[in-house]
Amino acid sequence: MGNTSKHPKALPYLFLSEMWERFGYYLMIGIFLLYLKNVEHGFAMTNTEASDLYGTFIALVFLTPFVGGLIADRYWGYRKSIIIGGLMMGLGYCLMAVHSLPVLYISMALVILGNGFFKPNISTLLGNLYNSPEYIKRKDDGYNIFYMGINVGAFICNFFSAAIIIVWGWKYAFIAAGIGMFLGVIIFIMGATHYKSGDVRKPMNKEDLPFSKIIITIFIPAIIAGILGWMIPNNIFGSDSTDAFIFACLPVIGFYASLYIRASSAEKRPIAALLAIFAAVILFWAVFKQNGTTLTIWADNFTDRQVHGTTATLLRDLKQAEDIVYTKDSVNLHDNLFRIQKKEGIVIKEFNYPVYFKNVKPQNLPPDGGNATLWSTPISQSINPGWVILLTPLILAFFAYLRKKNKEPSTATKIAFGLFISALSVLVMVAAVYVSGNGAEKASAWWLVGTYGVVTVGELLLSPMGLSLVSKLSPVRLTSLMMGGWFLATSIGNKLSGILATLWDSYENKANFYWVNFVLLMFATFIIFAMLKWLNRIMKEKGVN
Repeated sequence: MGNTSKHPKALPYLFLSEMWERFGYYLMIGIFLLYLKNVEHGFAMTNTEASDLYGTFIALVFLTPFVGGLIADRYWGYRKSIIIGGLMMGLGYCLMAVHSLPVLYISMALVILGNGFFKPNISTLLGNLYNSPEYIKRKDDGYNIFYMGINVGAFICNFFSAAIIIVWGWKYAFIAAGIGMFLGVIIFIMGATHYKSGDVRKPMNKEDLPFSKIIITIFIPAIIAGILGWMIPNNIFGSDSTDAFIFACLPVIGFYASLYIRASSAEKRPIAALLAIFAAVILFWAVFKQNGTTLTIWADNFTDRQVHGTTATLLRDLKQAEDIVYTKDSVNLHDNLFRIQKKEGIVIKEFNYPVYFKNVKPQNLPPDGGNATLWSTPISQSINPGWVILLTPLILAFFAYLRKKNKEPSTATKIAFGLFISALSVLVMVAAVYVSGNGAEKASAWWLVGTYGVVTVGELLLSPMGLSLVSKLSPVRLTSLMMGGWFLATSIGNKLSGILATLWDSYENKANFYWVNFVLLMFATFIIFAMLKWLNRIMKEKGVN
């Protein structure tokens, strides 16, 4: 974790609390799409159906921080909000063990609401602890260390989920996610005395809207708009859930625009800078969050997951791989093979169900009736956090070196380069599509490792830097609310990632799908670089870098 003696005493507790919270979240989200698609134990959804629900879920998970940040700022404070949110999330994960669509929606609602109280407030609490003169220059480093805690949890959880699913089944994996979340809450409570200086409720100013007025002017219109979006015939944006989400976001976006309009002259420019950053990073999340959809589909169906010899034996012993039986019929009958989902004995859905061996090179196929050992698909979700753990110390050291020479780029400049490098990562997947003959043959797993490696560099320059920038530029009275704005941008990007993922099956040439992603990220990169001088000038006015 680096030299924490130069950081607040609260940092290890926040690091470990967030590590276990993210263990639970990423364990659940890493298997969520696969679970929705699973015919025998899940809900037998198609790629399009599962991607739409997945995108809506992760969008709403990052939309509620707007509410959670507001309540913490004005009423509950950060510690109370974090504990309540963590308990709600843990309960939600455990309820996912119940195989019932209504219960699934209830559990998703608990996770969505719980994250709203947990996520923005633990990030804001960390930022507040770095606001003293003793620590202010290390705020970026503090957020990078904190971000590494997130990714330690995200890295280890997928190995647990793979083993638990193979040995005990899906429901126990969701229970494990709940246990991880409860551990995070316990660790957070243990460090409570170290957070007091950062847990300060903000007094209302004359510019602030009363909470009752926010309910009337934002929440109720958002709910009504969402209902109207759901009920509009002939979907505007592809599905009822997408229409409802986009319509519901409009009043919330209007609220953030009103913050700028109502702000004092001293606050207007910093708020404008943050809103501009929020708009640009939406496209980053739209591409990055496809790790749980299209990249998981690529890992599951288009990546060579076979292992042999000692590696196969070791992974089987560790419960990270399982054997599947190859028969010629499993390939020959692919076009006619279907699975059914039944309810009370009545077939309610039929659809083709792809098999692993369809695009394996003939020379790599086992003999008829033989076994193939495949590493478990959820493990692919650990590639990105694994890169974060490896690269964070290097990036911290690199910027520390530049800082000593007074050449460290501003936080806004880091974000701009983060977007550009993220765009380059998409080109790795374009190459993977070409090399594999558009998925006609299995692609090497190294393509996934490569694309995750490049995008991780971009992520480390953007995501923790975004949290740091919000903490630096936000007016004190609006810090948690603006942190909620960062997560609102993440939410919209997450939903857009789900919309993009629903188009996966419609692209016959998968390279064209990735070219669309590349263009979106380059557009966002252009926007940020065009605003860079203006953003840096505002940061200089605020006395921050």
